[in-house]
Amino acid sequence: MGLLRAAMVGRVAGNSARRQMEGMQKQAQAQQAQAQAQAAQAQAQAAQQAQQTQASAKTDPMQEIAKLGDLKAKGLITEEEFQKMKANVLAKM
Repeated sequence: MGLLRAAMVGRVAGNSARRQMEGMQKQAQAQQAQAQAQAAQAQAQAAQQAQQTQASAKTDPMQEIAKLGDLKAKGLITEEEFQKMKANVLAKM
């Protein structure tokens, strides 16, 4: 009887260990998928930032200053705001 009982206990322990191992594998796969998703998101954000940087580099600073002048003339921004924004545009050159 003792041998049969030991065999049953061993089988239960083996099944438990197998289930635990499967759970750990699933968890590792989920973590890997999450890491890949985060890396893809980071790449997409970097590409978007690069695209925005290129787009802002293509704008003509003189056109931007002229637009700011129009906003000031319409009373939408103050002289102080105009000067700060103009300084920012010129600093990007």
